[in-house]
Amino acid sequence: MQTPIELTLTTPALLFPAISLLLLAYTNRFLTLANLVRSLRDRYDATHEEHVRGQIANLRYRLHLIRNMQVFGVGSFFLCVLTMFLLYLGQAGAGAVMFGTALVLLLVSLALSLREVQISVDALTLELQDIGDRREHGKHNQAARGGG
Repeated sequence: MQTPIELTLTTPALLFPAISLLLLAYTNRFLTLANLVRSLRDRYDATHEEHVRGQIANLRYRLHLIRNMQVFGVGSFFLCVLTMFLLYLGQAGAGAVMFGTALVLLLVSLALSLREVQISVDALTLELQDIGDRREHGKHNQAARGGG
């Protein structure tokens, strides 16, 4: 048996600070990646390293994810405000549906954020592996020349 939930004007308002902070964090991630793409593009133009081209493709995908995170986060925020408006008009049923939808959009945004973090960690792991490989390659070259 389903218990009715009382939805008041303050219930959706509880999500405002959380959604606002998420959107701020998403924007910061986006700006950081945009700057990284610009610097990698310059590096690729100068060196034509295939490794850099792969990083740029990875960043393009991550930027796409962040854009979608922002879209779903803003959608959730919008529906929270719409929920409050519907509750103000006395439309509790429609307000409950809007609030439920807002929660689903927030969940999607968070799931996309988790995926973006996983991709970021994978990219950093590859970068660290590349640094380790270069270091090992340098040791082998130095040993072959009799320097180590």
